[in-house]
Amino acid sequence: MKIGIEGQRLFRVKKHGMDMVALELINNLQEIDKENEYVIFVKPDEDSSALKETDNFKIVELSGGIYPVWEQFALPKAAKAHGCDMLHCTSNTAPIFTDMPIVTTLHDIIYLEKSYLQILKSRGTLYQNIGNVYRKMIVPSVMQRSKIVITVSKYEKNRIAEFFALKDDKKLSAVYNGVGSHFEPISDSSVLSKVKEKYKLPDRFFFFLGNTAPKKNTRGTLKAYSDFLKNSSSDCKLVMLDYDMAELKKILEDIGDPELINHIILTGYVKNTDLPAIYSLCEIFLYPSLRESFGIPILEAMSCGVPVITANTSSMPEVSGNAAHLVDPFKPEEITQGIEKILENKDYKEELVEKGLVQAKKFSWHAMAEQVLELYKGLYKELKS
Repeated sequence: MKIGIEGQRLFRVKKHGMDMVALELINNLQEIDKENEYVIFVKPDEDSSALKETDNFKIVELSGGIYPVWEQFALPKAAKAHGCDMLHCTSNTAPIFTDMPIVTTLHDIIYLEKSYLQILKSRGTLYQNIGNVYRKMIVPSVMQRSKIVITVSKYEKNRIAEFFALKDDKKLSAVYNGVGSHFEPISDSSVLSKVKEKYKLPDRFFFFLGNTAPKKNTRGTLKAYSDFLKNSSSDCKLVMLDYDMAELKKILEDIGDPELINHIILTGYVKNTDLPAIYSLCEIFLYPSLRESFGIPILEAMSCGVPVITANTSSMPEVSGNAAHLVDPFKPEEITQGIEKILENKDYKEELVEKGLVQAKKFSWHAMAEQVLELYKGLYKELKS
């Protein structure tokens, strides 16, 4: 069989969650499947070394305008021209004006929910909001058109089935994400020093992967950190990634602690290959999101031997098992208490680290690719019968 895979953003330099999932899927399919043919459709960009062709994997750089136009018109036309038996769209949306059999990875349906994010009147960036409008318009039709819908946790599978009132959810499968093999405790002092210098990291810090997406709970995490410092003599800084300084200052004004900026380090964009060293250097990894469909960073941090504070909502307990300190993300005081408990109780901290290392090993990109390949085979058999 010949499988087309949409990887529109895989050649962009700054890859994020869904991009990394698609990249790991393709890389692992290349390892386990030498029999079937694959065509990977990408948009031309600067990081063309992110993916390499093999004997049965062809890369097609496909221009075609902005994302909706590229996806709805250029992508299905190219997939048909290359003789694909099916097209796997990896990032929540898919073409709806085509007779091509579609497999869709629907990571989440947060943008369709009348949830606490809207109750809180939280707002994302203009780019995020435009993307959500497109998804709201297209996903109901994608659900109808897709032969197979893959999502990333049992929690999200249940949410999707409930939201769309699926009486028969046989076409809906939960396939867990994985964690990269390079995520492991880093003890090499030269590697740690290099990363520390590169991102200007302090000696002691908490690590928070917050961004402008409302679900990441940046406001609540900053409030918790502020309260922690008010009641502690700790010199632990807070390290955040690629966050807008003006937006950060606005949040700090809103929570009544503008001086907290002096305790925060913004690293800018961090390459995925540098993350293990940052995890290994930090005291605690903070991931108290309001809503997640999976939560890959939970496993990344655990794999690096770091205690994790995450939320007791949505998919996060499913992913973290009994290996993280769970909090109500709507109560910053619980995040503060979690930080204090881990820092003050050495035995508890070591217990979380040990359990985390075990929990993370339950998830792999190899297993994810094997399950997706079986779904491809099942669909192909159905199409040919």
